[in-house]
Amino acid sequence: MPSGIRKFLYLISCFGLFAAAAFFYSQPENSERLPAPPVPVPDLYAQDYRLLTSDEANNISVFKRTNKSVVYVTNSQIQQDRFSLNVQEIPRGTGTGFIWNKQGLIVTNFHVIQSADRVTITLSDHSSWVGQLVGIAPDKDLAVLKIDAPPERLFPIMIGNSNKLEVGRKVLAIGNPFGLDATLTVGVVSALGREIDSVSGRKIKGVIQTDAAINPGNSGGPLLNSKGELIGVNTAIYSPSGGSSGIGFAIPVNTVKKIIPQLIKYGRIMRPIIGIHSAHDSIAKNYGIQGVIVVQVSSGGPAQQVGIVGFQRDSLGNTSLGDIIVEIEGQTIRNNDDLLSVLEAHKPGDVVSVKTVRNRKKKSFQVRLAKSE
Repeated sequence: MPSGIRKFLYLISCFGLFAAAAFFYSQPENSERLPAPPVPVPDLYAQDYRLLTSDEANNISVFKRTNKSVVYVTNSQIQQDRFSLNVQEIPRGTGTGFIWNKQGLIVTNFHVIQSADRVTITLSDHSSWVGQLVGIAPDKDLAVLKIDAPPERLFPIMIGNSNKLEVGRKVLAIGNPFGLDATLTVGVVSALGREIDSVSGRKIKGVIQTDAAINPGNSGGPLLNSKGELIGVNTAIYSPSGGSSGIGFAIPVNTVKKIIPQLIKYGRIMRPIIGIHSAHDSIAKNYGIQGVIVVQVSSGGPAQQVGIVGFQRDSLGNTSLGDIIVEIEGQTIRNNDDLLSVLEAHKPGDVVSVKTVRNRKKKSFQVRLAKSE
């Protein structure tokens, strides 16, 4: 390489080093360095929520939305100490209920408050209120109570439609099993159209069977669909041990929607009647009779007006059967439960066709149903 070129490159290198040094030393000694950009911290909660399955997210959503509509019911009896004569309030049992409306009406099972001297309702905010009895339906295991809580503390439950249920649909139950409040269990509709015995001994028909865990203390609580809507009132379990065995039962909400307005207005179910006194089903069974045996007709009642008769006695004092009701509106009547179930589908003033058997002969009547007293 010629010496002239080598000298030129050397001068260029020296100039570059000089310029860099000048720039460095020209900076103030107390100048602050710019902070490094922050390292983003992952939102662990958001990540956890995104990791939930759709089913888990639904369970959480339904519970958060509905739990404030569920109440804790305590059944107490008032007893007087035999020695001190002091009056004591003795808890007899606990159950669950739910808020029906902003006026403070609470729905629960009849057997939860049966024989209670005092009923205490505890809301989700842990405030407690004395429950006043509004109406009962032992045949349906339903009861309505009222508390004087302010409306801003009350969150009525959303009402669904049990007619749209199918076996396999997801259901959720919220209750207070064994006194453990705000407990959520999840399952499916196991079967539809079941029959269970009520406290009165009458059959409750059309009952929902579920495998959602229902334990003592869940009674009276809501059975919900995946929208958080009420589809049933948990009422019983099938278990020899008294604990959950995967077979629970709930009164369908469409039955509840028919009964509760009557309990609020009248304090009881107002069934239409045909005006008869019937024999117990065991008597009919003993004689191999399928149907409802008419023992007596009410004076001036619908049955008497159309010629239906009860037991008859001849001049010698011998008693014979009168009419046996075997069909109403085309539906077979096998027992008193069938009779009452058919009548519940009608209202006072309706005219229904009634078929009976008397002296082994079939008879037909048109009966105008009356209002029960």
